[in-house]
Amino acid sequence: MAANFWNSSHYKQLLDPEEVEVVHDLDKERGISIDDFKLIKFHMSNHIMKLAQHIKVRQRVVATAITYMRRVYIRKSMVEFEPRLVALTCLYLASKAEESIVQARNLVFYIKRLYPDEYNKYELKDILGMEMKVLEALDYYLVVFHPYRSLSEFLQDAAINDVNMNQITWGIVNDTYKMDLILVHPPYRIALACIYIASVHREKDITAWFEDLHEDMNLVKNIAMEILDFYENYRTITEEKVNTAFSKLALKP
Repeated sequence: MAANFWNSSHYKQLLDPEEVEVVHDLDKERGISIDDFKLIKFHMSNHIMKLAQHIKVRQRVVATAITYMRRVYIRKSMVEFEPRLVALTCLYLASKAEESIVQARNLVFYIKRLYPDEYNKYELKDILGMEMKVLEALDYYLVVFHPYRSLSEFLQDAAINDVNMNQITWGIVNDTYKMDLILVHPPYRIALACIYIASVHREKDITAWFEDLHEDMNLVKNIAMEILDFYENYRTITEEKVNTAFSKLALKP
């Protein structure tokens, strides 16, 4: 892990899981449960990923945008900060922060093509208006460290020549952004957990390599279990559940 991570605002903002899984009072008044809260963030993460494929930005931009979105809801309610607009604005902001700038009007154009029913009411002015609110919610801390750099270094150091295993590992890392792991754990440890899962899946014994790292494997395995639990629960997510969660936000308290 890059040494400057430990001096970064990202490190200082790492939270306990209990601090992340908190539904704000305004959302509770609408009947939003912790499961609804997670489901809406998951749904918006998917929207960001899908939109990013059409505007052709780097995966790092996607990861930063999702991290911003998830950080916003540590401090702000979904009633105050409408998730669809926040997701769109976070992708716009991340593209600037990661120096891969996308025109806001292009985001509006593509998102309306992808999800016409959900985004029909949003225009360019809405993104620009939400941008400052998101910046304030983030306390203007825009630097985000991701597992990708550590992952690349670890895979090279472990001399893993299994192409399928490498691809699986990168895919798992991308999937971690459908969860709140980046708000809780150091990115390098998330990378190790993804390598661990992939190695078990591919029946690759790299125990000796893990031991040489002198890393607390209990922490790594705990993250791996969180990821595997997510995959198990992912099967139960339906469009009906997503729509029900969003309908609660539209209700008057």
